Amino acid sequence: MLPWLMERGEVSVAEMAAHFGVTEADLVSDLTLASMCGVGPYANEQIELYIDDGMIVPGTPRFFQRPLRLLRHEAFALLAAAEAASTLLGAGSRGALGRALQKVSEKLGGAVEVVATPPPFTDAVQDAVRRCERLDIRYWTASRDELTSRRIIPRLVFTEHGDFYVVADDERSGEERVFRIDRIWALTATGEYEDPREVAPRQGDWFADANDVQTAVIRLAPDARWVAERYPVRNVTERDDGGCDVQVIVMSEQWLARLLLRLGTSGQVVSPGRWEHLGAETAGRLLERYGRR
Repeated sequence: MLPWLMERGEVSVAEMAAHFGVTEADLVSDLTLASMCGVGPYANEQIELYIDDGMIVPGTPRFFQRPLRLLRHEAFALLAAAEAASTLLGAGSRGALGRALQKVSEKLGGAVEVVATPPPFTDAVQDAVRRCERLDIRYWTASRDELTSRRIIPRLVFTEHGDFYVVADDERSGEERVFRIDRIWALTATGEYEDPREVAPRQGDWFADANDVQTAVIRLAPDARWVAERYPVRNVTERDDGGCDVQVIVMSEQWLARLLLRLGTSGQVVSPGRWEHLGAETAGRLLERYGRR
C-alpha cells in the first residue's frame, strides 16, 4: 500500500479503499498502524501519514530518501516473499514496487525464481466461475474426516493465508458455502450452466461471519487471552479480573476438546451447556487411557 500511496502523493480514503478492496474503516486502521512504524526509537524515523477531511497525504521519512543497503540474504528473503505474493490471485501490477524488486533481482544475478503452485482443480474451478457451470465434486470435510458428494456452482475464487478457496452455491444445503480447493478430491464438469451472480470479495474475518458454523463462549483467565488473538472469534467481553469471555468459532467438538486441554484451568466453557464439562471429560478419558502417573 505505501509504495502505491507515495507514488501518487495524495488520494482520497474512498479511492484507496476501493483500489485495495478493503473497507474505509480497515484502511484507516491499517494506515494508523503504519504511521507508528519505523526504524525508531526516534519519532523522526517513523512513516508520516496524514488523514484529513477524507484525504490521505503521505510524508516521506528520511530512511525512504536514501538507497536501502541490504545484505545478500536480506535481499533474497525480500525478493522471495514479494515474488511469491505476486503469483497469488488478484496480485495485479506492483508499479514502483515491481520496478524496485526488478532492481533487487538484477543485483542478485536474476537467479531467484519463486513458484507458488495452486492445488489441483484450481484452473477447472476458475473456468467454471467464468462459465457459471455446475460441478460435481467429492469433498473432504476435515473436522469430520468425511468425504461427501456435492453439486456446486462456483462463484468466486480467492486466497487466504496461502490457501485457495471457492465461494459456491451448494445445492445440497441450498446455501452459499466456502470450500477449500485442496480438499476437493474429484471434480466433474456437468455441462449445465446458471446465470451469473455477483459475490462480494471475502476479506478480514469472513470465516467468523459464516452463518453455518458452531460457536461456544469460553471464560478465559488473563493468561489465556491469546485465544482471542489466535482463533476466529465473534465477540469478546472484558471482565474486571483482566480475563475475558470469548465467543469462538468451533470447527468441531474434537477441536474444542483439544483447545480446552491446552487451557487447563485457564479456560471454561460457559455455553452451550452440552460442552460445559467437555474439558474435564476429555482429560478424564486421557487419564483412563494412559493411566495416572
